[in-house]
Amino acid sequence: MSDLRPARIGDARVTGDDSVTVRAPYDGRELARVPALDASDVDRAVAAARAALHDNPLPPWRRAEVLERAATLLRERVDDFGRTIALEAAKPIKTARVEATRAVDTFTFAAVEARRLAGDVVPLESAQVGEGKLAFTLRVPIGVVAAVSPFNFPLNLVAHKLAPAIAAGCPVVLKPASQTPLSALALADLLLDECGLPSGHLNVVTGSGRSVGDALVTHDDVAYISFTGSPEVGWGIAEKAPRKKVALELGNNSPVIIEPDGDWDRAARLISVAGFSHAGQSCISTQRVYVHEEVADAFSTALAKRVDDLKVGDPLDDDTDVSALITTADRDRVKEWIDEAMAGGAEVLAGGDVRDGLLRPTVLRDVTPDMRVCRDEVFGPMVGIQTYSDVDEALRLANDTRYGLQAAIFTSDIGTALKAARTLDFGGVLVNEVPTWRADLMPYGGVRDSGNTREGPAYAVREMTEHRLVIVQP
Repeated sequence: MSDLRPARIGDARVTGDDSVTVRAPYDGRELARVPALDASDVDRAVAAARAALHDNPLPPWRRAEVLERAATLLRERVDDFGRTIALEAAKPIKTARVEATRAVDTFTFAAVEARRLAGDVVPLESAQVGEGKLAFTLRVPIGVVAAVSPFNFPLNLVAHKLAPAIAAGCPVVLKPASQTPLSALALADLLLDECGLPSGHLNVVTGSGRSVGDALVTHDDVAYISFTGSPEVGWGIAEKAPRKKVALELGNNSPVIIEPDGDWDRAARLISVAGFSHAGQSCISTQRVYVHEEVADAFSTALAKRVDDLKVGDPLDDDTDVSALITTADRDRVKEWIDEAMAGGAEVLAGGDVRDGLLRPTVLRDVTPDMRVCRDEVFGPMVGIQTYSDVDEALRLANDTRYGLQAAIFTSDIGTALKAARTLDFGGVLVNEVPTWRADLMPYGGVRDSGNTREGPAYAVREMTEHRLVIVQP
């Protein structure tokens, strides 16, 4: 039997009465066991966080020191964390190392925000009634943060919740994804045991969404919820917690438009990675590709060749580009959607089949907007190509979605680029770059069913604090 990795509540390492086995998606091997906690454990975790907030608040300089120390240690352990990510998420090891390196940036940017977090001077004397008074605001922690993280970035998306909360002075109760809790537990150990974060400021509760997640997001003493996952679950949480501040980062079916004056060969090279990295299991994985009819054949041929050359296999192999989806059920769902598209007239240019239990990276051409591979979020290794004759048509097709996270266009015409920036109804519009591109300091988030918040430490820290107005009559 594999080792039991304890959860963290206050100053205790909690094992619980029952456990959940964590298995590698690639080959099903048992990696570890984690506690299957319940609502009573959530009560204890929230109580520990609330006590830390009121009895042992951290001044900004200490928050920054914790975050800087975390960045230093993470940088030294990129390979170790990368291996953990690769095992529990089946993310190819070279991609997993990139995620671990990005987490270093996330903590570094959050440390900067901890040191510069400040309020504003309010010019009361601009009003007659304010003559002789001094006013300013303080940024104070909003309260206990409930963080619910997804499986696909088990380290860096946890970092995007923990690091800003620490910078803001908010204690956290974290529920990591049940499929991938090991990176989060390792990060919590690092923060609590090696970086000087006092007990109670971070608590980790493992278990199912039903037994742990619901109890956490509905808890009366939680002030702020940070959730990354599906729209259905995210909006459901918002409905259950109408009096809390709820930050949602949800799904997408990212479109990219390729104009005839754009660098279509570079676009093909980038999309061959952006549509298939971590088997397409990213909120901004490139999915819908709209190519002008003048360059559609050349682009499609170039993309299909590059995708055919991707190596599919063991995530621990440095040469692997694409590995397993998180579950066989997800693999079968994506395969079903591909088969439906083929039956509806789409042409397979690459992949489309399962070999050795792994879904091969797939390129479809002549997909239509009514197909699930276009209409919904595939969250799998597939891109679908449609052709168009006029850029206005392409912009309309790109906007024809319930999602709105990031979109992109390749063009050498600045007028077309600015038109796209003004027309595409998404949280981010990228020009001559894929919609999958992200830097961890930027305001990242979407509209409609893609969410209601902006991640990035500078933006998240401010959402996790409140203005407190101070008025002084000398």
